Amino acid sequence: MKSGFLPIAAALVLVAFGVRAETTFKVQSASITDQKAVYATVESPYVVPARTRIGGTVASLSVRQGDLVTPGQVVAVIADEKLLLQIRSLDAEISGLQSTLAQAKIDLTRAETLARQGAGPRAAMDQARTALDVATSTLQARNAQRSVAQQTLDEGQVLAPVAGRVLTVPLTSGTVVMNGDTVATIGEQPFRLRLRIPERHAIELKAGDPIRLDGRQLGVEGGGSGHLTLVYPLIEEGRVVADAKVPDLGTYFVGDRVRVWINAGTRAAFVVPEDFVDTRFGLDYVRLRQADGSTIEAPVQRGEPTPLPALPNGLELLSGVRAGDVLVRP
Repeated sequence: MKSGFLPIAAALVLVAFGVRAETTFKVQSASITDQKAVYATVESPYVVPARTRIGGTVASLSVRQGDLVTPGQVVAVIADEKLLLQIRSLDAEISGLQSTLAQAKIDLTRAETLARQGAGPRAAMDQARTALDVATSTLQARNAQRSVAQQTLDEGQVLAPVAGRVLTVPLTSGTVVMNGDTVATIGEQPFRLRLRIPERHAIELKAGDPIRLDGRQLGVEGGGSGHLTLVYPLIEEGRVVADAKVPDLGTYFVGDRVRVWINAGTRAAFVVPEDFVDTRFGLDYVRLRQADGSTIEAPVQRGEPTPLPALPNGLELLSGVRAGDVLVRP
């Protein structure tokens, strides 16, 4: 009886520990978003010139190509010797008018005292008051002229209009400039991607669509991502122009070309879990369950990784399976 019991116990142990439940996946057609690779250019939203407000000579340049600037930062200083001479002349004239005003106040005080005592005519007091008013008005006018000259001199400082990166500096110290000449061009930050896409994809594009970038070009592991912010309504030379925002785009190079994948419509495809595909010697296989319960290995053609909300490790199969096939985990 013991000899009959041992084989049965051994068989139960083999069943318990030697048999594993098979995991299966039923192939079904899924709608996926097709992607197309295009090239985009890193551009600044606005390239703004820093212009002179007065004519003169470039006394100093405080920036060079590649520098970061903030709004209101001094980019260059324009000097005009005539303004300095004018201010000195006005300072001398103002000093004389201040002395004249002080004397006019003394004369008015003396004339008022004599008029109250009856020792002087009222006409002299009126003349002294008029002289004081004229001296005061003249001094105010000269002070206003000096303020205008000083403001013009202060406008010799060329200020950065926006925050960004200095792209070009076409002048050097000592260059003679006119009012409105460009001292530097500044690319406003943050930079954006400018895409030019074939017009056949225009109907598929809309603001908010995600995009995917080549990480090797950005120096970012795993690639970058972003979204379209604006699709322009004007088609130029058979291409649709669109802008995209990417967080890790970079802050230095303008004009860099980056490969980008965009949405190019939807299509039906077979997406299966990636771990159901077995790769041996460069060939891909899946295990198909037959009607009688047995399994066979079938070669398939692997596509791109296609993660779906319900299948994060999804992989597209281009051939080798059809709808309704049951796959068995290898």
